[in-house]
Parts: sequence; C-alpha cells; structure tokens
Amino acid sequence: MEVKVYRVRGIFQRGKLKQPFTKEYRALKPEHVEELVYSEIGSKHRVPRTKIWIESIEEISPEEAENPVVRRLSLEL
Repeated sequence: MEVKVYRVRGIFQRGKLKQPFTKEYRALKPEHVEELVYSEIGSKHRVPRTKIWIESIEEISPEEAENPVVRRLSLEL
C-alpha cells in the first residue's frame, strides 16, 4: 500500500466559538486521517469528537502540501 497526502477542512466548536481548521496528513486511507483529526484536535483543544465537524478530506499531491514537514517527508521517497 502506498502512503498518500490528504488535506482536511472542517470546523470545531470550543465554547460558543466555532473555529475553522485545515490540516494535512500522510496516511494510507481517508479513514485513518479522520481518526488523526479527532485525536489531535480533541487532545490539543480539549474538544469532544461530537464538536468536531469534518467538511472534506481530499487527496493531494505532495507538491501541493503547505505543511513543510508533510511535504518533505512525502518528497524524500
């Protein structure tokens, strides 16, 4: 299986404030990315999974990645 780069867009609610987010991850499947989003945002911002809404998960090429760590890891292969 090949590791791909995904871009995730969504919103999470903390108190009364809704905060949009965009994240990039390397994973095998979109389901793995979804779990990473819930885990990272929930841990970092103390938000339960029911307050995190994922709007889109799209596969992108490594050259399109804006996160320098994801880009570097993907292009080194």
